[in-house]
Amino acid sequence: MIWLRDDMRALFPGEDAFDRILDLQGEVFRELAGRRTLRFCVGERSYFAKLHFGVGWREIFKNLWRLRQPVLGAGQEWRAIQRFEALGVATMTLAAYGERGGNPAQRESFVITDELVNTISLEDLSRNWRSVPPAPGFKRALIAKVAEIARTLHENGVNHRDFYLCHFLLEQTSGRAGQGRVSPRLHVIDLHRVQIRRRTPMRWVIKDLAGLFFSSLDIGLTSRDVYRFLRHYRQRSLREIFSEESPFWSRVVRRAVRLYQRDFKRPPRLPKGLGSPG
Repeated sequence: MIWLRDDMRALFPGEDAFDRILDLQGEVFRELAGRRTLRFCVGERSYFAKLHFGVGWREIFKNLWRLRQPVLGAGQEWRAIQRFEALGVATMTLAAYGERGGNPAQRESFVITDELVNTISLEDLSRNWRSVPPAPGFKRALIAKVAEIARTLHENGVNHRDFYLCHFLLEQTSGRAGQGRVSPRLHVIDLHRVQIRRRTPMRWVIKDLAGLFFSSLDIGLTSRDVYRFLRHYRQRSLREIFSEESPFWSRVVRRAVRLYQRDFKRPPRLPKGLGSPG
């Protein structure tokens, strides 16, 4: 199976399009066993290609042994992008997709997307917030938008599995990184591990939220910022959230703290007063 947008069909005409795409050369961003991510340019346009060459049975069994869903090819990202689009969550724009081979360990596939230009990740944007805080209104709008995205995904059976600030890209406008926008436009990227179901299991919701909190622990958020996220995510009052959901949010915080201690070998500095709605 192969699907090519018109511009891709012009670039890769003929029956050997699949092979030529798998042989693409460009700026390599990531290379793992059986998978390569690269950026390539044609004229003034640039694209990202994720090329999958088959993970092998060893990798499949290793993931299954660890109770992880193995990534078998680009199909997972292809379906995830379509699901995000259906939900109105901005992500990458599809340009091409292909998959061939019945053996899951040797299946070859690719997905090509337009490069998201003039964007900055929330990780890079917030890196110096402790010393140079953002405009309060801008920060509030970002928190509300991230919470809205998380709520939309989780309420519609979608979990990301790598839900970190680095995977949110903010469209930059004139001025300081889009701070003039009333409602910032965020694109969620790196969807190759996304899971789609009728209903998102609680443990995967907790994993997503803990990853998001973990990745924000060093950017100077206050307890008020955290509570603002909770209100927008649940669309309920803090009184209701803390009276009915305290065990759930405690699990989120504990998992985020474990992630931080694992990566940095020290406990994080949690926002002052976190743990009560006061």
